[in-house]
Amino acid sequence: MTALPAPAIPQNLRAIALLVAGIAIFSVQDLILKLLSGDYPLPQAMVFRSLTAAPLIALIVQFDGGLKTLFTPATPRMIARGFIVFAPYTLYYLALAALPLATVVALFFAAPLFITILSVPILKEKVGRARWTAVLVGFGGVVLMARPGTDLFDWAVFLAVAAAATYALAMISARQLGKTETAAAMAFWGNAVFLFCAAILSLIFGSGRFAEGGHKSLAFLTRAWVTPEPRDLLLMCLCGLIAAVALTLLTQAYRLGEASIVASFEYTAMIWGVIYGWVFFGDWPTPVGWLGISIITGAGLFVLWRENRAKKG
Repeated sequence: MTALPAPAIPQNLRAIALLVAGIAIFSVQDLILKLLSGDYPLPQAMVFRSLTAAPLIALIVQFDGGLKTLFTPATPRMIARGFIVFAPYTLYYLALAALPLATVVALFFAAPLFITILSVPILKEKVGRARWTAVLVGFGGVVLMARPGTDLFDWAVFLAVAAAATYALAMISARQLGKTETAAAMAFWGNAVFLFCAAILSLIFGSGRFAEGGHKSLAFLTRAWVTPEPRDLLLMCLCGLIAAVALTLLTQAYRLGEASIVASFEYTAMIWGVIYGWVFFGDWPTPVGWLGISIITGAGLFVLWRENRAKKG
């Protein structure tokens, strides 16, 4: 392995520290939304989250180039990307309502596998045999965790997998836009679209006329708006603060460090998923669950490593 230049090592270490901190903070949002999923509708939580995040993200924009970064020739594409980003987060949160936290996080980390698949038709990248093998093995881990055909199967796993697929599409669009646009500008328009879509969902489901209580994910989506308890309102708004702060940390991490090195540490989210699931909900992965988690994580890390080698080669 080629040694990194001396100045680059501490820079990467700082970047890793920022990313790990950002992931840890983002994981608190997952915990909060799972805690709220039994009493409140997701669109309501989304609206309060987005309203709280808006001024904070605007402040970040001001320090990252100012208002001019929001209005560029690529603004329509940033707005379009906002709609793409809304899908994975919504699907992910709905899956949280029905599945153990660690399971949702693990399935979501199939995203690098989908990025590999989508990079071929969209980015025209060449993918070698090793990465295709890792993709197949990784999806084997997904099937293992989903356990179709058994009493443990829950269709909400499709929500988590769909979240990973649509997140991959969002990340590919970020790669393209990131060449000319700032991360803060993309976050601003993403949050604006998030608020708009959450408001539309609230208009559709907020009255409760489509309320469905048969499945936790459907109930989380269709439940009527209710007046939140002060503590719960604070938690919803805290999600906005978490999103803004964590986004700043992650953005700075990818600015300081090499993306191929930093990205692998996103998998520390698995640690928080297991810990929060165990402490707050009494969920502990089964041996089969641990095997599925290991396979998906290992395949994702291998894909990232091979991608790094391909770029340097």
